[in-house]
Amino acid sequence: MVKVVAAILGAILLAITLAAAGASSALSIFGGTGGSQPNRAALTDIPPGYLALYQQAATTCPGLDWSVPAAIGKVETDHGRSTLPGVHSGSNHKGAEGPMQFLRPTFDAVTAKHPIPQAGSRAPSPYNPRDAIYTAVAYLCDSGARDGRNLHQAILAYNPAEWYVSKVLAQAQDYRSTSSLGSTAKASPSAREVINYAQGQLGLPYVWGGNGPAGGDAGFDCSGLTKAAYAAAGISLPRTAEEQFRTGLQVAKGQSLMPGDLVFYGNPHGRIHHVGLYIGSGQMINAPNFGEKIKIAPYRYQGDDYAGATRPAASASAGSV
Repeated sequence: MVKVVAAILGAILLAITLAAAGASSALSIFGGTGGSQPNRAALTDIPPGYLALYQQAATTCPGLDWSVPAAIGKVETDHGRSTLPGVHSGSNHKGAEGPMQFLRPTFDAVTAKHPIPQAGSRAPSPYNPRDAIYTAVAYLCDSGARDGRNLHQAILAYNPAEWYVSKVLAQAQDYRSTSSLGSTAKASPSAREVINYAQGQLGLPYVWGGNGPAGGDAGFDCSGLTKAAYAAAGISLPRTAEEQFRTGLQVAKGQSLMPGDLVFYGNPHGRIHHVGLYIGSGQMINAPNFGEKIKIAPYRYQGDDYAGATRPAASASAGSV
């Protein structure tokens, strides 16, 4: 009976939230004013009220795409649809409460620093979808998501487990229009895992010889990033850019690149000095150089010495890696 009443109260809260959001918020579901656009999977899976809130709240943190808090909402409670303890009332065995599963001390600390917009005089509640989602965005922003500085760190602060970071990033990618980070819809399942991992490292520093936080380093160098990204999909690569270029399945000249391909720079008959991960639409994720951070950039640029590309995912499926 308690669960039924709690569910009804949750529905009432969401209805009130939707009414307050107004028609302009509903329009933002389809024509948003920032970040990526929700694809068919997002529109089908996310309740409209929640989708509007994810999009609205994300605008309060520059550089944070709405799909990240949406993915957290999905992973935590299926956007409030879960009937487990702590979603609509009480707390779970770890003390988490509400659709975004906050510990009460954390929720109170964040809302004290970042008041909920248009909340009025009422006390914020972790069970209220609007309060929970805006607070989640504020927490992510404070933890490193602002301006895309360190999304990996921000999600890890939300739940300190690497599997959680990977799951959230994969879910976020599933919700986004492919126009935001290239045509990843064309990627193979392995390539999507590779790209999801690399996305999670955006904002980490370039570190010469770096193998990333899991390897005890603050960041990656170019080939350390591509090796770790492919390892996340269960595909082993050599360590250096030179070795990765020489051992991979070469993409023929004139053949279109696919998301997940590795793009190389240098002399194809001599020294290869750099590698990036192609993500579609002419873009790559790469660890550029000293003093820079892992970022998305065009894979072809003025004055480059592009040497060619390889397709490790295809090599793996063929059993050659």
